[in-house]
Amino acid sequence: MAQKLPEPISLPSPPNDGVTSLKYLGSSSPSLLVSTSWDGALRIHSTIAKELMVTQTMDCGPLLCMAVPNDDSNSTSGGNSGVQGVIYTGGSDGSIKSFDISTSTVSTVGQHSPQPEGDNSTQKVAVSCLSCIGSDLVVSAGWDKKFHVWSTNSANSSPIATVDLPGKAFSMDVSSDGTKVVIATSGRRNVFIDIQRNSSTNAIVDKENASASEPQVTVTVLTERESSLKYQTRCIKFFPDISGIAVGSIEGRVAIEYLDDIGIKSGKLFLL
Repeated sequence: MAQKLPEPISLPSPPNDGVTSLKYLGSSSPSLLVSTSWDGALRIHSTIAKELMVTQTMDCGPLLCMAVPNDDSNSTSGGNSGVQGVIYTGGSDGSIKSFDISTSTVSTVGQHSPQPEGDNSTQKVAVSCLSCIGSDLVVSAGWDKKFHVWSTNSANSSPIATVDLPGKAFSMDVSSDGTKVVIATSGRRNVFIDIQRNSSTNAIVDKENASASEPQVTVTVLTERESSLKYQTRCIKFFPDISGIAVGSIEGRVAIEYLDDIGIKSGKLFLL
């Protein structure tokens, strides 16, 4: 006999426009759901109390993405509406901002900038992908065909590492150990990047803007290849053990690709 599905829960005071991302605040606050929207606001709902706890306008246009540190620093003790921690958002204006829940403070972490050539007023710089690596690094990718690594401890707003991408970034994921990043871009390209915390001379690092308190990272492009799916990638995710990736496209199909430990070469491929 089939098990009865649970009843859906409707949360009050939903966004006024389309939802762009959803994440829980971590294992210490499993009932607190964070959302961003095209209306430019970040919201935190309690799925147990069924109430809106926090609303914050980030003043950067529509919010396209959001990231929550995975170190369980976000919790429900004290602060604004009983919640504390930091949430990072990516805006359509190219800005990456942090929201300190306990103090309701919004700060700018960094900015994706237009290319120097051409008409900068029409250059698309929206931050479309955002993830945290520990509590001190944020990685972003955007419509400006750039991938950046940012230090959350930095006093300046310059990236500590940058990689040029083959197209606009549509989806991104960070491996469970924080050492690999995969980015799906326009043109059906998938880019695999290795991130190591050291000060190797081969690192793609902005040494002029780096300070002693910032983490030093080595960023290496492992490979770039065409998607196994026929149409544009909509989402991409690593397996928990980093042995493969799952790729979903706008055609409604999913590809499961197994990866080698070295070089991220193609292995077995399954289409669903």
